[in-house]
Amino acid sequence: MINVEVAYALPDKQAIVSVQVEKGCTVAEAVRLSGIEKQFAGLDLAEAKVGIFGKAVTKPGEQEIREGERVEIYRPLIADPKEVRKVRAAKVKAEKADKKKQ
Repeated sequence: MINVEVAYALPDKQAIVSVQVEKGCTVAEAVRLSGIEKQFAGLDLAEAKVGIFGKAVTKPGEQEIREGERVEIYRPLIADPKEVRKVRAAKVKAEKADKKKQ
């Protein structure tokens, strides 16, 4: 058996569940065995993206988890970071243009 953690957080609530799993257990199995979805209404583990210590896991049903690792369940993004940066850059550019006119 190995010890791992499964973590999920909302803006107002978070949980880190320690779980013992068999060596050779996949990331997806560890998440399921943690039972963390019972603490968060609306958490759909089938659709959720996951990672280990901030690094995305592309095939959680195939990748084995190792002793001491923490699986993080990610929420969907509210806004596309590229679009947010683009809007912010356009705003700064517009402000600079306004200053030149004055």
